[in-house]
Formats: sequence, structure tokens, C-alpha cells
Amino acid sequence: MSVSGVTRRSFLRAAGAGAAALSAAACTGFPTSGNGGMIFLSTQFRPADEAERFRGLLADTAPGVGYVTIEESPFSSQVRSQVDAGSTQIGLLGGLHGDIAPLAGGYLQDLTGLLADLGDRGWSTDYLKLAKVGTDRTWYIPWATASYVLAAHADALAHLPSGVDAASLSYDQFLDWAIAARRANGNRPMLGLPAGPKGLLHRFTQGFLLPSFTGGQITTFRSNEAVTAWQYFRELWANCAPSSTNYDFMQEPLDSGEVRVAWDHVVRLVDAPERDPRNWRMLPAPRGERGLGYMAVIAGLAVPKGSSDPELAQRTINTLTRPETQLRLLRSNGFFPSVDTAIPDDLPPAVQLEADAVRRQQEAPGAILSLPPVGLGQREGEVSKVFKDSFRSIVLDGADIRATLDQQARVLQGILDDLNVPCWAPDPATDLCRVG
Repeated sequence: MSVSGVTRRSFLRAAGAGAAALSAAACTGFPTSGNGGMIFLSTQFRPADEAERFRGLLADTAPGVGYVTIEESPFSSQVRSQVDAGSTQIGLLGGLHGDIAPLAGGYLQDLTGLLADLGDRGWSTDYLKLAKVGTDRTWYIPWATASYVLAAHADALAHLPSGVDAASLSYDQFLDWAIAARRANGNRPMLGLPAGPKGLLHRFTQGFLLPSFTGGQITTFRSNEAVTAWQYFRELWANCAPSSTNYDFMQEPLDSGEVRVAWDHVVRLVDAPERDPRNWRMLPAPRGERGLGYMAVIAGLAVPKGSSDPELAQRTINTLTRPETQLRLLRSNGFFPSVDTAIPDDLPPAVQLEADAVRRQQEAPGAILSLPPVGLGQREGEVSKVFKDSFRSIVLDGADIRATLDQQARVLQGILDDLNVPCWAPDPATDLCRVG
């Protein structure tokens, strides 16, 4: 099968030294429907069912586009190798901010003019700033977003302290709630957190707890405010279900009733309220002294230098960022719109609950946008391990907080020195990221 006259075999051969990397991504295949031509290379929707749903959306809204998925590391190497060789066979790129930002300048086309042509679609100023990657030009167009929120069952909401607004919690109020719920439940905690082997609890410390207490993630890693944040985490953990160290996806213990309130990625929460949405609420994360820190997963659309079809690439970006297409993506693949558009009332109830919580979180006064690590490539796991090891030592093993943070700060700085990368939001993007 071919895509615009380019067979899978010839496309891989043209990638030169990077062909082996893309061949791993080719397991998800090229489009099996449509007359597609331009290759749209993306790190998103890699599972076969997600990829097929998105290809169906493309077939309806942007015919002539073939969707190819690939993992993050070979994504970067494919773009670099093809552009460096002066033989770019990719037309359009899709990926998270962390996938695309390191390619800005040398490997991407400037989309400042396209952004102006698209008009006011209501992108958040934070997203547009990120798309400039520290320059005065736009290197990608915000495409879709996801985040992490709280899910709470009516059983837990019944124990919310008097006068507390569940949709506008402080961290102190969140702790008081966890304590009250535990006491009312025969001393059995009702709060759970995803601290299992595949859980995303490190994103809680990176993007929520530390920014809310310190205003940063890396530059404030060992600050006095960070010590206070970890002291708080110890108290919160004392009111968490002990089985939290086994939880990877919080929708499972929520659905079974093992816990009644939890924090996690929206995709890992949505199944819990599906059967009985009237007894569930999705809530923004709590706020701290510095504001409401929250982590956004932001996907963007970019055009590589030497794109095989730059005009079709820009038309596809136009189509994929229209409000009606953004809502189709929400329905099909669960990623929320990046543009300002009303969420319809006929969405599945659980998705509707999450959409409201994500919106409240983004629009909260004093919201602090955080990102997953940017520009670390295969070493992102080492940075995540720093946060995981800090949690294990401080919270689970009771190690001295200051000594642990000092030790882990040295490990973290060593990684950043090796990579010579700037910090990412909410920390300032200086030339070299320094652990503070």
C-alpha cells in the first residue's frame, strides 16, 4: 500500500540511518483507508484502537493525510535525520510539547504567519507562549490537552469539612478532608494515590505539590518551601490507603470501592464514574501558598523544514484546530480542546465531569502551569526517578527531608549538566537549568 505514491518500504529506506527507528513505529501501520498522501508523523494515539479512531477522524476532515505513529525518541531522530539529509518525506508532525520543543529553530518551519491566519480561536496565552519555545516565533500550533484532577464519590464528599468548597480546595483543606473521611470510615482511609510501579505519583510532586508550595519544580527543588511541601506529603500519606503503593490506575480502586477519592491523569480516572456518574464529582487540584500548581499535557502540530507538502500541512492544522474537530477528538480519543469552545451537553457523563474540572483548574486565579520534563529524551526516566526516590525515602522510609533533597539535587543536577538543557515550566527557561 502507498501513501501519495510513497510505499512504506521506500519511506523507511529514505530515512537513511534512522530507518530502523521508524520501523519500530511502523507496527501501528500506515492508514488503511482513504487516498492519503502526506505523511503525518506523531507520537500520539499509538495504541492500535486509538490510532484507528484518529485515522477515521482524519479521513472525514482532512483527506489526503496518512497517519503514522512513532515513539518519542525515534520521532526526534527521524525528523533530524531527514531534515539534515535534505530529504524530508514527512509533511506534518504531532507530539507533546516536550517532543516538539527541542526541534524548534533548526528543524521546524516558523508558523507565526499561520497562527495569525487562523485568527482568534481562544488558545490560552500560556499555551501560545510555550509554542514560541523561548523565542519571538511560533514553532507549533497547540492541538489538544489533558491534565490530572481529583475524583470523589458521594461517600467521600459527605465528609467534607463544613464550609469547604470541594471545587476550590487548599492543600490544608484537602488534608482535613482526608482525615475526616478516614475517621468517619472506621479509621480506614478513603483517599488513594497512584504510587504503584506504573503509577504517575511523581507527576503529582513535579507538577502539583512543589509548584503550589514553592512556585517551581527544579529551581526550588531543595528550598525551605520544598521541605515544607514534603512534610505536608508525609501527613497526607498517613491518611492514604496503604494499598496505594500497588495502585497504577486509580479508576480501578475507585470503581471497586477500595477508595472513594483519588488524584490521577484524566485518562486513568474516566472509567470510575461511568456506571453511576450522578454520585461522582471531578475536582481541580488543591492550591498552596504560591497558587494552584497543575500539570498540563499539551500536544502540538508542527511542520518540519522541507515538508513534503507544506500547504496541505497548514490546511490540516487549520482543520484540526477548528472547534468542531477538537470536539470530535475529545469524543474519539479523550483529549480536550486546546481552543476556547463550549463543551457540549451530550458528551459521556464521565467526560463531561472531567472537562469541567480541567477547565476550572486552568482558569483558577493564581494557576501555575507546569510541564513534564522537556528536552531530556531517553533520560526523562532518570529525572522521574529522582522524584520517585525522594518520595520513597522521605514519605515511605521516613528519611531526613533536608539530607534527602540535598542528595537528590546532586543527582538531578548531574543529569541536567550532561544534557545542557534549559528548565521547563514553571521554572524560568535559562540557558542551563540549575537545581535550587
